[in-house]
This record gives sequence, structure tokens and C-alpha cells, in this order.
Amino acid sequence: MNTEAIIRPRVLSGMRPTGALHLGHYHGALKNWVRLQATHDCFFFVADWHALTTHYQQREDIEKNVYDMVVDWLAAGIDPEQATLFIQSRMPEHAELFTLLAMSTPSSWLERIPSYKDQVEKNKELATYGFLGYPLLQAADILIYKAAFVPVGEDQTAHVEVTREVARRFNRIYDTPVFPEPQTLLTESSRLTGLDGQKMSKSAGNAIAMRDAPELVEEKIRTMPTDPQRVRRSDAGDPARCPVWPLHELYTNAGTRADLAEGCKTAGIGCLDCKQPLIDAIQKEQAPWRERANEYLANPKQVHWIVEVGAERARAVARKTLREVRSAMGLAY
Repeated sequence: MNTEAIIRPRVLSGMRPTGALHLGHYHGALKNWVRLQATHDCFFFVADWHALTTHYQQREDIEKNVYDMVVDWLAAGIDPEQATLFIQSRMPEHAELFTLLAMSTPSSWLERIPSYKDQVEKNKELATYGFLGYPLLQAADILIYKAAFVPVGEDQTAHVEVTREVARRFNRIYDTPVFPEPQTLLTESSRLTGLDGQKMSKSAGNAIAMRDAPELVEEKIRTMPTDPQRVRRSDAGDPARCPVWPLHELYTNAGTRADLAEGCKTAGIGCLDCKQPLIDAIQKEQAPWRERANEYLANPKQVHWIVEVGAERARAVARKTLREVRSAMGLAY
């Protein structure tokens, strides 16, 4: 085993398999993962069991969604030689730890999670044991690898805190420090503006996919709404009112942004002129993603092999933790 990986602090993060990813996924998570793999011992997994906690009836596309997402991870620059990639459901060890942790975790801890109450009120079909227990399954995902850090957005810090409480309670009840308490690593960006000015989301139909063709990217951005008060080409605009501007702040350099802002405010340029540098910047970013993705799409067995190798790597760590847990609970017979 690579001794360097042992020395590095461990990071654990996962994504539900929603299929091909969009720019919001890249800037909200993947870009951070790519950075972390160079400095940390990273474990990244496809959370397919978690997907079933809210979409347990929608099984038709789950396999396709799993591998489409992994291809986008690899295309973005996640390196299976540096990071461990695996599929959650290939790791029954997670389910065993979830069961063992459930023996000592108060149900009130799970019932108080705000997202549980809110979503069950909106959809009674979610009042299942699986949905109630998903924060504990998430805790098992993290604790089985003794992760030091979990990269999340601010809206997910409560879930990491539950994991810390579960670890603390287990260690106290069984009087042995099996689990370290993981810390949060807040991501720089958890929200990316979509084509309609709202948060980018596949379900909202306002997303630019990581592997969208160049001509499709151009079409999507050219048809984005702009400053509603700039009705005619001769009307002066204000970038602060324009849904396109947040994307410029992410993709366009400061000098170009200053020129575009001046041109908008003085009606010196039209909205299509303003959009062109953004189109160019996104297409440039996407080009290497599509190139890498095409190599994997042409050889799907390679993708399957990557996650199977990752599962074996992860299993060695998970089984070691389970041996400690069973011993602490008096089950080592």
C-alpha cells in the first residue's frame, strides 16, 4: 500500500447518481475533489443507496446514471490512481455498520433533522424507515473509513454534526475510541446560476451539462434572459440585474468583465456581444472533459474495472473498522 496515502488525512465524499453532471456539480464539488486528491487520501463514492431513500420506485435508470456520473468524475480530472472510487451498494460493510450504529443511536436524533420533517410534510410517501435513517447511513459511510474531513456546502453541515454525535456516543457507550470525529471542509461554491437566473438544476431544466456539445452551449447561453430593463439595443443596462452576469463573475477575467460592464451600462455593446466571451470560456473549459469522457465511453469495461478496484481498496479499510466495532460491541466471536 502507498505509505504516502496512509500519512495523508482522509477525505470522504459521495454523490447520488443523477446521471450526467452539469456545471453546478463541477464548481460545487468536483473542482474541489480534484484539488483534494493531490493532498489527501480521498474516498469518493456513488451513493446509490441514498438515491433509493427518496426515489425507491425509480429503478429503471439507476445503473445508467451511476456510470454516466462516474464518467463525468473521470472527465473532470478525478484520478483513480490518486483517489479511491467505488459504488456504495457494492460495499455491504456500510449496511452492517449502519445496523450496528442503529442499536445505540436515539431515533429522536434522526427525527429532528429539518430536511426530514420538511420533505415528509410535502410528500407522505417519504415516511419510510430508509428516509428516516439516511443520516445514520451517511454517518456509517463516513465513519467506516475514519474520515478526518467531509467536504460539504453550508447547508449540509448538520449532517456531519450528526455523524460526530454518533461517533461520540458510540465511543462513550463502549468505552473505546473506535471513531474519530470528522470535520467539515466547506466548499467554496455551493450555488451556480442556471440559464434562468435560478440555481442550476437538472430537474429545473436550466442546466449546462459538463459534456454538452459546443453548439448546444452556444445556443443555451445566447437564449438566456438578460437585464429585463434593456428592451432595445440602445437601452443602457445594469449587469447587477442580468442573470448572465453571475456566470461572467465565475468564467470571465476581471479586465474583460470591466469592459463588458462598461459596454452594457453605456449601451456600447449588445447582449449577444456580452455573451460571446462567456460562451468561449465555457467551451474552452469543457473541451478536455469531452475528450477524456469519450475515451471512457468507448471502453465502458474500463469504467467498471475502476470502480471494482476502488471497491476492493475501500473494502480493506472498511473491514478493518468493522473488526474494531464488533470487538467493542462484544461480537468478536
